[in-house]
Amino acid sequence: MQRLLPTTVVGSYPQPDWLVDRQMLGTRLPPRVRAREIWRIPPEFLEQAQDDATVVAIRDMERAGIDIVTDGEIRRESYSNRFATALEGMDLDNPGTALDRTGHANPVPRVVGPIRRTRPVEQRDIEFLRASTDRPIKATLPGPFTMSQQAQDDHYSDEEALAMALAEAVNEEVRDLFAAGADIVQLDEPYLQARAEKAARFAIKAINRALEGIDGTTALHTCFGYAHIVHNRPGGYPFLEELADAKAQQISIESAQQNVDLGVLKSLGGKTMIVGVLDLADNSRVEDVDTVVNRIKNALRFVDAERLVLAPDCGMKYLPRDTAFGKLAAMTQAAEKVRAEL
Repeated sequence: MQRLLPTTVVGSYPQPDWLVDRQMLGTRLPPRVRAREIWRIPPEFLEQAQDDATVVAIRDMERAGIDIVTDGEIRRESYSNRFATALEGMDLDNPGTALDRTGHANPVPRVVGPIRRTRPVEQRDIEFLRASTDRPIKATLPGPFTMSQQAQDDHYSDEEALAMALAEAVNEEVRDLFAAGADIVQLDEPYLQARAEKAARFAIKAINRALEGIDGTTALHTCFGYAHIVHNRPGGYPFLEELADAKAQQISIESAQQNVDLGVLKSLGGKTMIVGVLDLADNSRVEDVDTVVNRIKNALRFVDAERLVLAPDCGMKYLPRDTAFGKLAAMTQAAEKVRAEL
């Protein structure tokens, strides 16, 4: 982006009620295995319906003034399961169990053989997005470390080996997403914060393998989880400064929901920072523009305007659509106000 303070989204946007059972979606943890029961549309019409809903999400982002758009992750049951469950080596019929970041047991893919990506998973999604907008576009993928924590490993018996195998699959997918027209590819790694001790051992190694040899612009998003689900949130990041060694050029963090001390951004001086300036914990309230302006100005105390991108704290999947749209519009208006003062 040539303009200062470009705006983007982390990835997801609310799916319409006619497409998914939002009550069912909102009363369960993000699924790690397939959750076909949330879709309201018969299988033979589902792709067409997802295409239509994706266009709605793109147009909302455009109307709100977002500079770098995604497809809203409309085709996904969760941010991670669309990709993870498409890999060879995962037994989906006999899932395993793993603790989620809230400490509860959750059904997860069970690794029963070597992990291999046998086909592009999101390529058509990005081709559709590219054909549907003339704005810069971002593709999102679950990162290898997070996926390694969302699986039961009955094959490798070594979390690092599993993460590295997943990283190879992610690397192949990233290459295809850039070939499909993506301007930016983002890896989602929320479990860097939930499993900081394990992350310190092998997360950067796995992330860098996933981005090895990639020429396009890459981002890495890390957060404390959806505010709709994770309510007890720390005031700071246990695993952030280490991301200075990650190959991703952009680092995406949440900050608005618990007023994170952004002084830590100084330790990531070579990176472009995507900073969350929209609080998604209150899904019924749209911040006033001046509140968002103040959050942007706070970020500018620690990162130059040329290296700052503005976003919501996390994905907007669980928000009502009118609230999500209102928050995005407030962010773009706030960005305009701050640009005028620079």
